[in-house]
This record gives sequence, structure tokens and C-alpha cells, in this order.
Amino acid sequence: MPPEGYHVVRWHIRRNPGPSAKRMSGWTIAALVAGVWLWGQVFGFSDGSAEEPAKPQPSVSAPADR
Repeated sequence: MPPEGYHVVRWHIRRNPGPSAKRMSGWTIAALVAGVWLWGQVFGFSDGSAEEPAKPQPSVSAPADR
């Protein structure tokens, strides 16, 4: 009979599995960072109150009566 906390599997004594702490792997973290970066590239992070780009003004040196 195996000791407390162990079980027998094919003539071997193995430790019972304990509760596992689910952690994010490095690839999962890299995918999340890439997703946030891509979201910022496509949609931007601004709140919509940014200044409008300046409109080009006509040149003063060009004659206006042509």
C-alpha cells in the first residue's frame, strides 16, 4: 500500500498531482503585448480631442489673377 499522498501506476509509486497554479507562458504574454501594440497602430490610443492638422495656406508669391 503506498504512503499518504502517493498512488501506484504500473508497479511504480507516484506522487498525487497537486493543485497547479495556472501561469501565462512567455508566448501568451508576447501575444498580448503584440496585440496591444497592433491595436495602437490601427486605432490609436488618443481620446479624439487631438488638434486638427493645419490646413495648407496659399503661397503669397504666386500671382492670384491667372
